[in-house]
Amino acid sequence: MITSPDLAGLPGVSHGFFTRQGGVSGGIYTSLNIGLGSQDERAAVLENRTRVASLMGVAPGALLSPYQHHSPDAIVVDAPWEAGAQPRGDALVTDRPGIALGISTADCGPVLFADPQARVIGAAHAGWRGAFTGVLEATLAAMQQLGARNERVVAVLGPTISKESYEVGEEFVARFLETDTANQRFFSPSENAGHAMFDLPAYILARLQAAGVAIAANLDRCTYAEEDLFFSYRRATHRGEPDYGRLVSAIALSGS
Repeated sequence: MITSPDLAGLPGVSHGFFTRQGGVSGGIYTSLNIGLGSQDERAAVLENRTRVASLMGVAPGALLSPYQHHSPDAIVVDAPWEAGAQPRGDALVTDRPGIALGISTADCGPVLFADPQARVIGAAHAGWRGAFTGVLEATLAAMQQLGARNERVVAVLGPTISKESYEVGEEFVARFLETDTANQRFFSPSENAGHAMFDLPAYILARLQAAGVAIAANLDRCTYAEEDLFFSYRRATHRGEPDYGRLVSAIALSGS
């Protein structure tokens, strides 16, 4: 588990950007795969999730993660939901202690949020599509409903695919430039004609900074390059592997 100094110093807030190490899964899922949507053995995934919940200081059923579908949708959570009843969305927020908000990723950007004064937390799954369509801003708006203020929020981006490993095509670039020509700064030339390298972490941080958060930090860890620590969808695809594990990043409030 990796922690952020920006979040670690906040009273009453626990968090963790979990690596692929410390679980019971085998093969391509070795070892802390928490992906219920993966083809891994379900018993192993549930045990891995139980281990994460324990480290977060919550009951196994209180480690919550939504059914992610690359949307800008943020969900306010006030109690654990029934097993198998995951709501669809890509961000969770709460002001209730004893609930761990978990986001699963395997290259996309996991962002953890906290307003320690209002005691409101959030977690967002920010792939390119979610970030582009506003999942970060939607998370902050949902936190505001619970009393948070952007200028007090600490937001930290966890392990994400880096610019050096994220090649995209011309249509991808055009989509961003049609919205704002200033987005050109997030692209750099590729060795392959008709392609570019996309800096997803920088794009996420820029969106957070534009939203006016107090701190927008990046752990600067690459899921693609650091194979011993992280699962990567793109790396698995390049290798022709049949599936891939999922990482979890989680945040919780302690106390009453």
